[in-house]
Formats: sequence, structure tokens, C-alpha cells
Amino acid sequence: MTLTYRSRPAAGDPEGLLVLFHGRGADEDDLHPVLDLLDPEQRLLGVTPRGPLSLPPGGAHWYALGGLGTPDPDTFRPTYAAATAWLAEVAKETGIPREQTVLGGFSQGAVMTYALALGAGRSRPAALIALSGFIPSVPGFELDLTPPLPPIAIGHGTYDPVIGVEWGRRAKVQLEQAGAEPIYREYPLPHTIDPRFVVELQPWLRDALSVALPEWRRAKS
Repeated sequence: MTLTYRSRPAAGDPEGLLVLFHGRGADEDDLHPVLDLLDPEQRLLGVTPRGPLSLPPGGAHWYALGGLGTPDPDTFRPTYAAATAWLAEVAKETGIPREQTVLGGFSQGAVMTYALALGAGRSRPAALIALSGFIPSVPGFELDLTPPLPPIAIGHGTYDPVIGVEWGRRAKVQLEQAGAEPIYREYPLPHTIDPRFVVELQPWLRDALSVALPEWRRAKS
């Protein structure tokens, strides 16, 4: 299983990779405009993959619904494996390492972001952005929250009828208990992305990637 994706090139030599995972029933075009909101200077190579599953009521999906907080394991685990392999392929093709990669997503995409960034046995990305999602609990899947954790940004609408804001609050508390200091914002919106929060993350994103950039550039030269 491989993933279809859409790319947005960097303006020059990429300083890192920004990967955004869409929500349930959307596709690789859905979050493509958010790449420019997060990275208006186009310093990064941006990539938006499509979920591998076609399920009712239509569009692409990352897993079948199994309940809030608990994705269906029979679809989540194969997708997790496919996304893991795809990220490795992208890193090989671009030459951009994990420590210069930022993972982000909305709704189901936020769930996949938590899993792919914090799954046991995985190297840590430069940062992660989780919008209107939850940290998944799936049989056979384990998180590794041992510190130090990467920079984390969490955003959630207080009027979200799909994934209630309590799930964002729960993720914040769980990550803080593990030693993280996430940026956390609530906004008076339903199940959607607040562009003001995305714009607020621009300097945070630059700072997160600047930590390992000099060492990576030396390694490339």
C-alpha cells in the first residue's frame, strides 16, 4: 500500500519538510493551502498525502471509526504501517531527515500525526501540530512519551460537535504530564481549523526547525 500525495516545492533549497494529514472524508487537496499559511516564505518542502481508504460517506479516510479515542484497529494498523513506509520513502527521495520534518494534521489527520510522531520505536520529528484531534488508543499500538518530546502545538474548537474540545484538553494534560510544554489554543469554532492559530504558529515552526538546521547543512556539504 502506497500513498498518493501532492507536493508544494520550497522557494529554494528546502530547510525541512512539512507534512499535513487531512481529516476524514477529505483528500490531499484539503490542507494544501495550509502549507502557505504555516510557511509563507516557502522555506520548506510541503507534502499533503491522501488517506488510503475509501469508506462511507465518501472521500479518503485514514481508518474506520471505532469510537472517539479508539480508532478501528483493523484499519488503523495497516494505515499506520503504510504511512510509516511512505514517510521513509519521502525522506529517502528528498534527503530531508526525520529531525527536519514537521508532522501536522486535522481531525483524523491529527490522530495520525500523534501516532506517527510519538509511536513506540520511532525517531522523533522536529515538531508536530495536532488540530481538532485526539491521542489514539489502539490495541497493538504503543506510544512512547519518554522525554524529551518534540515541540507540540494543539488547537481545538470549543464548539466542536465531532471531536469535543475535551479531547484536545486531555491530550494537553497527557503530554504535559510527560514533560512536554505544548502550545495550546482553543477558539470559538466548530470542527474546523482557525487560520489565526495557524498564522500564529509561523515563528514557532521556524524556531522548531532551526535547532537542527546547522548540523544538517554541515552534514549535506
